[in-house]
Amino acid sequence: MPLNNLIKALLCALPLAAAAQPATTTWPERAVTIIVPFPAGGSTDMAGRTLAQGLQEKLHQTFVVDNRAGATGTIGAGLVKRAAPDGYTLMVSSLATYVITPHLLKTVPYDALKDFDYISIPVQAPNVLVTTPTQSARTVADVVALLKKTPDKVTFASSGNGASDHLAAELFWQQSGTQGLHVPYKGGAPAINDLLGGQVEFSFPNINAVLPYIRAGKLRAIAVTGTARSALLPDVPTLAEAGVKGAEIYSWQGLVAPKGLPPAVRRKLSDAAIAVMKDPVVQKRMAEQGLEVVANTPEEFTAYQAKEFERWKQLIVARKITID
Repeated sequence: MPLNNLIKALLCALPLAAAAQPATTTWPERAVTIIVPFPAGGSTDMAGRTLAQGLQEKLHQTFVVDNRAGATGTIGAGLVKRAAPDGYTLMVSSLATYVITPHLLKTVPYDALKDFDYISIPVQAPNVLVTTPTQSARTVADVVALLKKTPDKVTFASSGNGASDHLAAELFWQQSGTQGLHVPYKGGAPAINDLLGGQVEFSFPNINAVLPYIRAGKLRAIAVTGTARSALLPDVPTLAEAGVKGAEIYSWQGLVAPKGLPPAVRRKLSDAAIAVMKDPVVQKRMAEQGLEVVANTPEEFTAYQAKEFERWKQLIVARKITID
């Protein structure tokens, strides 16, 4: 083959060779903002800051947490929905944003099923049925018997209408064929304070919110809502073990991006996020805070979100739960 023809053939083959290479991305080339739609200091904020620090180290770029609290997380979620899907605006939020609030408010500024690319769930935590040490009901069977003896009178505190501790109680009552009296508070702290003081009888808070009180003997753990016993409370049975099945619940946080994230960016981000959360040092730190590392894939998270979305919709409709 003449030299000129050989050169032409090689040049023509270059695009094909390039196309055959796996997709790569130079993202991130500038600072990335992680919006947390709740105030600083809570579990969601901690998950967001843990990811920000780890992603910054692994991807060699600045990751900044921006707390945009308000309207039960919908303000921050609306900002993320409207952001460019280029990987420079992300969100870490609780399950409320993704699977609960859309069923409680008439309008929210996003569609949880269509407006986000689901990247990974970094952490989750079961809720735990707790009471004071002076309460005569010491087991799940005791609590069920008490509820059946005095329906609509046994008080259960929650951090607010539609919160995970409220939904856990509603699910427990539904699955056990009982009914208690829901007492909503404006936040978890006042609910726990009144529980400690004996103004209310029971509650289903996140395990990480009450673990210090359980360890100090100020609260007694009766059962956890997970699918398995918690490593933090190995002697405490699950609700299913104690006879109430179908009442499993986890509070979880999720990392998402605006819908339309380029596949190469999505994969690079998810791989890095999973690596961050599976680091033994991070896992140990999360466990000390009462959080279990999940670190699932985008495909697993997407399927789980859709399942949780429908599950909580059915409960909220069946129990006529409102946010008012």
